[in-house]
This record gives sequence, structure tokens and C-alpha cells, in this order.
Amino acid sequence: MTVSTSSPSGTDGVRVVTVDHPPVNALPVQGWYDLADAVRAAGRDPAVRCVVLAAEGRGFNAGVDIKELQRDPGHGSLIGANRGCAEAFAAVYACEVPVVAAVRGFCLGGGIGLVGNADAIVASEDAVFGLPELDRGALGAATHLARLVPQHLMRTLYYTSRTVTAAELHAHGSVWQVVPFAGLQDAALALAAEIAAKDGHLLRLAKAALNGIDPVDVQRSYRFEQGFTFEANLAGTAARVRDTFGKED
Repeated sequence: MTVSTSSPSGTDGVRVVTVDHPPVNALPVQGWYDLADAVRAAGRDPAVRCVVLAAEGRGFNAGVDIKELQRDPGHGSLIGANRGCAEAFAAVYACEVPVVAAVRGFCLGGGIGLVGNADAIVASEDAVFGLPELDRGALGAATHLARLVPQHLMRTLYYTSRTVTAAELHAHGSVWQVVPFAGLQDAALALAAEIAAKDGHLLRLAKAALNGIDPVDVQRSYRFEQGFTFEANLAGTAARVRDTFGKED
């Protein structure tokens, strides 16, 4: 699993954190912690005024590595995934500077947690967003999906495990820009550069101020959801549903 950090030339004050974990960027426990560390480190750097969260490969993020959970006869991997996801989502939300998510392909499960906590989203035309949690024996990230779509749509998407397109989210105002796949990186960097052109101290104050007036405590809300994930595991429901993963017709 690779989480890399780079500073593209010609984009002063912008740091790019990129995930590349084949085949589908479904992250193991350590991957979520590595991502959290990279985002926090970028935000702490006084030379950075905006962070771009990006991915390589077939899609932006496919959530938790289900196979890692299946290999664990106990609950250690589940607890690790719960805590790791909470750390990564919190790192994006609490990053000291604005975070722009550059979304390609699928953005599922934990991917929704990342983009839902980002400050802005730029997506390629092929991007789709959704929470297949009920099909994976899990719960969670409704907190973050609710930041992307209206309440009743969030519930319908959650119950059905359906996805929505980048164009649909753009219509709801949660995706800033939809671009051809080949132009995603340039578009995300252009937005980040526009943000990074502002005074760095004021940007950090603005980020703290905007987080402070949020109507929902996203970290507490998400951890509340995770309690039901663990309850489903203790009841045996999660394992029964999760064992169907990869065996769908």
C-alpha cells in the first residue's frame, strides 16, 4: 500500500496526498492510519495552504479491505478498521488548511467518509459515489453522505446501496466541478492553487471557523454509527452478510 506526498511544480503552497493500493484502493487497517498521518503532516507544514487528496488506479477509494476482516477470526481487524477510518476521516476534516478531493471512478464506503469531510470536491465524469455498507455487513459514513445530498436522498441511497454520479452531486452543489477524466488532476490543482493564493494565516483561521460553525459534530456522529457496526458483528449478522462479498451473481 502506498500513500505518497508531493508538491507539484507551479502550484506554490499546494501539497498532494495520493493513495495507490491496487487493485481498487480498498485500504487495510494500516492504510487508513498512513493516510491520516500524511494528511495531518501536510496540514501542519507552514508552507502548505491547501491539500489535494487524490488516488491512482481504477478508482478513488473502495472503502475497507473486506478480505482483511474475513481473515480475522476475532474482532481485532474490525476494531482497527473502525479506528483507522475514524482517524483518516478526522484528519481530512481537521486538516489545518482546506482539502480538495480529486475523485475518479468509484468512491465507495470509506471514500464517502473522506470526500464528505473534504472542503471541496472536483470529480471526473466517470466518478460514482455510494455507500454499499448494508451489502457488506457494515454501517457507517451516513454522517458524511448527509453532507453531500439531501436527507431523504441520503436515506434512500443508504438503504438501497445505490450510487449517484458526479453530475448528480454537482446538481446538488456538493461537487464543485465535473471534468473529463484526463483533466481531473489539472482541475483539482487549479482550484487548490486558487485557494492557496490566499493568505496562509487567514486560510487556517477560516478553516477553524467553518469547522466551528458546523451544525453536526462529524467525528462524534460517525463514531456513534460505528457502534452499530460492532453490534452487528457481535450479533453475527455482519459476518453472515460479509461472507457473501465476492460471491454475488
